[in-house]
Amino acid sequence: MTDRKSELAANLARVEERIASACAAAGREREEVTLIVVTKTYPASDVRLLAELGVRHVAENRDQDAAPKAAACTDLTLGWHFVGQLQTNKVRSVAGYAHVVQSVDRPRLVSALSAAAGNAGRELGCLVQVALDAEAGGRGARGGAAPEQLAQLADLVAGAPGLRIDGVMTVAPLAGPYAGREQAAFERLVELSSRLRADHPGATMVSAGMSGDLEQAVAAGATHVRVGTAVLGARPRLG
Repeated sequence: MTDRKSELAANLARVEERIASACAAAGREREEVTLIVVTKTYPASDVRLLAELGVRHVAENRDQDAAPKAAACTDLTLGWHFVGQLQTNKVRSVAGYAHVVQSVDRPRLVSALSAAAGNAGRELGCLVQVALDAEAGGRGARGGAAPEQLAQLADLVAGAPGLRIDGVMTVAPLAGPYAGREQAAFERLVELSSRLRADHPGATMVSAGMSGDLEQAVAAGATHVRVGTAVLGARPRLG
């Protein structure tokens, strides 16, 4: 085993232990929580090593990095998640490799994704990104729609050809009433998810929690956690 593979294996084992412990503390089964490894800024070689170590879901947040990486890994059985703020001019590219877009936050993006999915002959899973720091009708500092926009966006996704409404996503806000209250933020997302499932029973995904707050996300009821640094190490500086 290479040094890098050994490093990733050890990091994955520590993250797995954290998730398992959090599930046990919350009275949940370990199988209820899916790990998504955020591979942004890291090379395709790391994605290959992660796949060899049993990782089945990876996430990217910049199309210019993700597209060539996904193309280099088409032989791997992986679920690719796009988690960054998505510009409409990047939608066609993202629709070619992503299985789930977790950052749907405006009607124009729904329309663009639907058209791109149709052109690619693919079905894309979509999560509505909820911004718990957004003013009514606005967007959050890190992307995302205000909570009252969730139902409308979910309905648009559900009615759009080539798209499937899979659930909700959030990033713990740095401002507003939930700043510094990660578990409360994630519990709020789970409440919103419960309401959403009344109209869209298949929208069961609740994507919340990252390296620093995955325990709070699991305690709140998240079904997917997005972990990067704790698996891959401190990110290299860009630029």
